[in-house]
Amino acid sequence: MTLPPHRLDGPAAGHPIILGPSLGTSLRVWEPQVAALARRHRVLRFDLPGHGAGEPARVDGVAGLADLVLRLADHHGWDRFHYAGISLGGAIGAHLALHHPGRVTTLSMVCSSARFGEPGGWRERAALVREHGTAALLEGAAARWFAGPPVRALLDDLAATDPESYAACCDALAGYDLRPELARIAVPVLVIAGRADPATPPAHARELADGLPDATLVELPRAAHLANLDRPEAVTAALEAHLGRASGMEVRRAVLGDEHVERAIARTTPFTRDFQDLITRYAWGEIWTRPGLDLRTRSCVTLTALVARGHTEELALHVRGALRNGLTPDEIGEVLLQSAVYCGVPAANAAFAVAQRVLQEEGR
Repeated sequence: MTLPPHRLDGPAAGHPIILGPSLGTSLRVWEPQVAALARRHRVLRFDLPGHGAGEPARVDGVAGLADLVLRLADHHGWDRFHYAGISLGGAIGAHLALHHPGRVTTLSMVCSSARFGEPGGWRERAALVREHGTAALLEGAAARWFAGPPVRALLDDLAATDPESYAACCDALAGYDLRPELARIAVPVLVIAGRADPATPPAHARELADGLPDATLVELPRAAHLANLDRPEAVTAALEAHLGRASGMEVRRAVLGDEHVERAIARTTPFTRDFQDLITRYAWGEIWTRPGLDLRTRSCVTLTALVARGHTEELALHVRGALRNGLTPDEIGEVLLQSAVYCGVPAANAAFAVAQRVLQEEGR
């Protein structure tokens, strides 16, 4: 079976993120966000069956559309990926997070829902499109999609969408209801709502946020159903913050160890919460996740900086992190030896004492 049409942007070494389109649009619906996301992520956008460059194909419910996403991820060798989707695209992501939790790192749902209204309304729309084509939807779509001036190219995409494929996606939405299972979605979820969205009003987003165990809700004024087009900068900023927090936590755990991170989380108070969030998002999510240096090299840089500043407590922590990142005790010794030349012999002497103690504790 052929893969859905898709496009890749960003560094090959970046953590993958898959962007799902809304019903009646093509992969270019995400165009305002791609440049920013592609600075650090490998960004994949895809077309639904019969949409954009997609060939008409059978749609086996939201589960079938989720399977298409997994085929794309498998094709590119991605065991785990971030996922963000608009409307139907968000529903696809929710299905993935629920039924394939090991594959999804984070989920972002833009103007989406746990249930998109009564099934009868979707079946009526499917019947209308099968009889009259998608051109019959253009006027109503412009009013639903945009709070500001309509984007002509996306309305053209709707007019060119295969009627049977569009109708089959309507049938998929008619059978979609995740409300009883929201509490089982364990990944961090960003929920974005447009306050001027007539298709999925903010009440839908609030239901998601209330039912999900780990959700962040953002409501945007002057935004309709395609909020990422009405408010592109705000949606991009929310996505970047969400991805940075989650990716940062993953790297923080990988380098420092679950035990240390859990202790730090347990000690967090209302007074220190914002600082802990800053560390996770900025230090670990923005710097340690950049593709320009590998984790081994970043450990070398960090050890040197800590020696220079005399931060011995942090140094002990990062000696353990350097071991996790693949440095041998001899390589750690070489870093400390070179630091004696550029940071000073007394600083290096203290650092060797700290490193020796840590290596003995680690049995190295």
